[in-house]
Amino acid sequence: MSFKPHVRTLLAALLLSFALAIAGDISGTAWAQTAATETVENPYGLDALWSQGDFISKGTLIILVIMSMGSWYIGIVKLIEQSKLLSQAKEARATFWTANSIKEGIATLKEDSAFLFLAEEGNKALEHHESSMLKLIDLNTWVGMSIQRAIDTISNRLQNGLAFLATVGSTAPFVGLFGTVWGIYHALTAIGIAGQASIDKVAGPVGESLIMTAMGLAVAVPAVLGYNLLVRRNKVAMERARDFSSELHMVLVSRAGGNVRAG
Repeated sequence: MSFKPHVRTLLAALLLSFALAIAGDISGTAWAQTAATETVENPYGLDALWSQGDFISKGTLIILVIMSMGSWYIGIVKLIEQSKLLSQAKEARATFWTANSIKEGIATLKEDSAFLFLAEEGNKALEHHESSMLKLIDLNTWVGMSIQRAIDTISNRLQNGLAFLATVGSTAPFVGLFGTVWGIYHALTAIGIAGQASIDKVAGPVGESLIMTAMGLAVAVPAVLGYNLLVRRNKVAMERARDFSSELHMVLVSRAGGNVRAG
């Protein structure tokens, strides 16, 4: 039975090894969970671009941000204006042409209505023609010219801001491309100074250039889509205004102020 102490020693060693293995697994798991919860700072993100970039990189980034903010602001404002004009067209169709006279029809329209502006300009042209030497001019020509000026004013107001969207849509990719070229220049400079193309010397400037490219496209695409959408909605809104002006023109020329129901 001399082998029993050796067996006991062997069993004790095995138990100790097993306990150490379990403790090692537990500590390794805890360390992995702790490491997973730690936040690793990205050295090539937007924060790094702003903190490490020079004034040209920061200036390019600021220009792209201003372009984006301006595009979204103009797009939202113009959509509200167009929706308001289309609503005013329905209101004018429902109230103005059911009045008994031009003046009563004008009274039914809201103060900020574009159709109130059209009706007032047409009515002023008629009154001005009847009370001045403009009688020498054909009434149809005079009233038509006055209403057309009012239509042009409404159209110009709807067009305000669209030039900015078109400019952003066409130039933002080139602004981003400029940032890309500048970032690549920094990468080549870092390689030349270091004497070798190590990844840590190239990754930062190249990442900076790719961010600029992505931002240029992210600014340009919504601007182009918004421009096309707003141009299409402008055409629809102006069709409503021109329909109203044509009917108003016919009523004013015929001097049928006592029967506006012809519209």
